[in-house]
Amino acid sequence: MLIFADRVLTGSGTYLEDAAILIEDQKIKAVGPRDEVVEQATPDEPRLEAGGTVLPGLIDAHVHLVFDGSAEPVAALQASTDDELLQDMRQRAEQLLLSGVTTVRDLGDRGGLAFGLASEIQSAQTPGPRIVAAGVPATTVGGHCYFLGGEVAGEAEVRDLVQRNLAGGAGVIKAMVTGGGLTKDGPKSFESQFSADELSALVSEAHAAGVLVAAHAHGSGGIAAAVEAGVDTIEHCTWMTDGGLDFRPEVLAQIIERGIAVCPAVSPHWRMLPRVFGEERAAAMFDLVRRMAEAGVRLIAGTDAGVQRTGFNGLVTSLSFYAHLGLDNATIIDMATSRAAEALGLGASTGRIAPGYRADLVVVDGDPLADLEALGNVTAVFAGGRRYEPPAEA
Repeated sequence: MLIFADRVLTGSGTYLEDAAILIEDQKIKAVGPRDEVVEQATPDEPRLEAGGTVLPGLIDAHVHLVFDGSAEPVAALQASTDDELLQDMRQRAEQLLLSGVTTVRDLGDRGGLAFGLASEIQSAQTPGPRIVAAGVPATTVGGHCYFLGGEVAGEAEVRDLVQRNLAGGAGVIKAMVTGGGLTKDGPKSFESQFSADELSALVSEAHAAGVLVAAHAHGSGGIAAAVEAGVDTIEHCTWMTDGGLDFRPEVLAQIIERGIAVCPAVSPHWRMLPRVFGEERAAAMFDLVRRMAEAGVRLIAGTDAGVQRTGFNGLVTSLSFYAHLGLDNATIIDMATSRAAEALGLGASTGRIAPGYRADLVVVDGDPLADLEALGNVTAVFAGGRRYEPPAEA
């Protein structure tokens, strides 16, 4: 397949004008000026005059395909059989794909359903983004998201759960280091879970298998514990305490020094947060994300799709949060492409448009470096070289 475009994003904030991309065997064979790339193609190569802008496929680094994004996602989960959940997950995966997302990191499901869906997508049985799945997240007894089946106590049970997820096909291990709002009868968001030994056991077991660890951590104490244990990404990282917020510069310095990525998992409905937390506290929370960005933390994009009132087509709206904070469009796009790919351990295969990389591409109408909202004007998506198009608007 030959794709011709007005511009191709070939590096951070860098366009190649009037360019072409040649796809062969699910990978990018060549990218460059139109005439040069055409010379490398066969005369009968299928061609697409895409126009607009071609970017690397977007990455949502924090989703939960098992949840439905309703007002009561846990209730909906508990009322569904595994077969029903899997069918719904297929539809959510396709929705993500058609919105321009070609890779997701699923950070917690029930019974390893995301492993099966990932296999279906990989074999082209089901349309969807590539899924890096965690399986059942580790939590304490009665802890955050205990209803997903990952309750453990003690180092032996922690290691056993990690091994079971690895055997199922986990590409990441998820630890609920603090409580969370989704679990109404569990620990508060700021409260820590797990001992230092349990966290260390989880991280060492995952790392021994070459698999990264993602830590759900809202509370400042939990963030510090996750950093000390050696996790690879911190999800949310809201610096909460029982009395407000506690931003710890010494912990932030360790996050930066160790190259730990932070996924704030910003809801597409972030503009409503002042109503939830109050204007003053929401402003303080926003400011902490800004301070992390300014300090040099590797922020990556994610939406927490599936949790309360969070659908599966909201990544672009979520990215507008970072524009609100003052980040430039090139950096924001990096957060949802190359930087996210690196944080997921996929930096050598996706997140960039370059020869040898997987042909994960999104074609949009407009110039997203000038106007970030252009990312929402998707005209075509390529996932592993396969072409998909959003349905035409009625």
